[in-house]
Amino acid sequence: MVFTHDTAASLQAAVALANTAEEPDTLTTVEGLAEFYAEHEYSGEHQRDESELKAVRAVRGALRALLTADRDTAVELVNGILAEASAVPRLVRHDRLDWHVHAIDDGAPLARRVMVETAMAMIDVIRADELNRLAICAADECGGLVLDLSRNRSRRYCSTACGNREAVAAYRARQRG
Repeated sequence: MVFTHDTAASLQAAVALANTAEEPDTLTTVEGLAEFYAEHEYSGEHQRDESELKAVRAVRGALRALLTADRDTAVELVNGILAEASAVPRLVRHDRLDWHVHAIDDGAPLARRVMVETAMAMIDVIRADELNRLAICAADECGGLVLDLSRNRSRRYCSTACGNREAVAAYRARQRG
């Protein structure tokens, strides 16, 4: 793997969250947010209410902007996110995870923690000059984000569904031709 576990996990969560805004919107309920929280193993406060859902939904555009930015713009966005949150990196160990970096208090609102954790992950991406690991889905009618953590950098689709749709379309085109 190219990145440390916490960096990869934060990037995967950020891409998944940003992709929930694609049509159809898949983050519309408090229960859906609770599932996202559990699936991506967030720690800290989780209010499980409409206001938290609204706040998390509101950061999806900023996440997408950060994850699709060129290197210099990404640096500006990361620095802005960290400054706004008064982020102070520290090493923590919790649950089944060994030492890793947190940069915001566990009691901070979930939306802010998501942004800070993503910004911290993007520091590693920017420093390694690996922004090409983040892309837009290659499927014709999809705008989903793709995080390619493969060794050979072969991931092109945001989901198996998009990959399968494109493969079927290519097969049908070959059969017609």
